[in-house]
Order: sequence, then C-alpha cells, then structure tokens
Amino acid sequence: MIRIVLADDHAVMRRGLRLVLEEQKDFEVVGEASDGREAVSLAERLAPDVVVLDISMPHLSGIEAARQISAKQPSPAIVVLSMHADEAYVLRALKAGARAYLLKESPDTAFIQAVRAVSEGKAYFSPVVSRLLVEDYVRQLQARDIEDSYELLTPRERELLHLFAEGKSNKDVAKMLNLSVYTVETHRGNLMEKLNLHSVPELILYAVRKGVIC
Repeated sequence: MIRIVLADDHAVMRRGLRLVLEEQKDFEVVGEASDGREAVSLAERLAPDVVVLDISMPHLSGIEAARQISAKQPSPAIVVLSMHADEAYVLRALKAGARAYLLKESPDTAFIQAVRAVSEGKAYFSPVVSRLLVEDYVRQLQARDIEDSYELLTPRERELLHLFAEGKSNKDVAKMLNLSVYTVETHRGNLMEKLNLHSVPELILYAVRKGVIC
C-alpha cells in the first residue's frame, strides 16, 4: 500500500482528494492536516510514503512544510498542489524537496499519476506547467540568440540527465549503467557545467523544459 498524508486548509478540498485517492486499491490515506505545521507533525509521526501539500496554508506554507518534512530522514515523497503555473513557484517547491508540482485545476487522473510517480521515485508536473516551462525556455533562447546547450551533451550525458532528473543517485546510476561511481560523478559534473546548472532542482526543471521528463 502507498500510505498518504493530505494537507489542505479547506475541508471540502481534502474530502474530494481523499475520495479520488481511495478509489485506488493500493492507496491509503493515513492522515489529514488543515495547516502546514500539522502536516509536518503528521509526516513525522505516521511516516507516510507520500505527503500531498497545498502550497498556501495557514501557520506554515506548503513550501516551508515541504522543507521541514524533507529535512527528516527517511523522508516521504512530496506532491505540491498549487494555483500558480509559474516557474518561480515550481523552483521553490523543488528546492524545498517536492517531487511533483500539480495545478489544482488538474483532472483526477493527473493527481493519481503524480502520487504514483513520486512513490516510485520519479518526478511529475502538470502538463500545463511543463508546456509553459518549455515555451518560456524557447523564448529565452530566441531573445538571447543563443544555441540550445542541450546539443552540447554527449549521448551518455543525455542518458544521465534523464536518470538524475528522475531522482536517481550517483550510486543508483553507476549500478544501472555498470560504471564506477567516480565515472558517474565526473559525467554529472560535466553535464551540470555545460548546462550551467547548480543544483538538482535546477536540473529537474531543465529536464522538464526539454521534455526529458514530464
């Protein structure tokens, strides 16, 4: 079973989300929170597999709650629900530890996909968000009249980009590709330098823009 904690300050919204989730035979909602502080407490006490956080909640925002929950080890996977299809919000959510960013207007199927994806260690973004990020990235390239840095990557680095964006560690990738951890670390450093990326959240955001992950 995938054990889930729901956090939203609107009881009607929580009830609707719970109904959607519990239609899945392998999903179990083990707790509900009406504010960010309660979400952090429940995540620590119940040790769920997934925590779903509304981005705007009293006492503690979804972003800050995500940051505190992610600081605990082992930490659950986090899905952030938001009304904002904006890169700044997406990056803040990723930096706080979220693996999925879902717009509240998304269909039930997308919500289920997001929870299932993060429970498997993958990332998930609303199609609308992904499309906006791609379009914005293309506009930036055109405005600055520069080549797409993705073309500088070797086939191996592109493969690694995909794996890192899915949340795989250096050790995981080394085992999957039958490489040494040192070799993987070297490739990772090279691709981060070529793409001018400085953190895993930035790498994930770049991968979404490029359509490497959805």
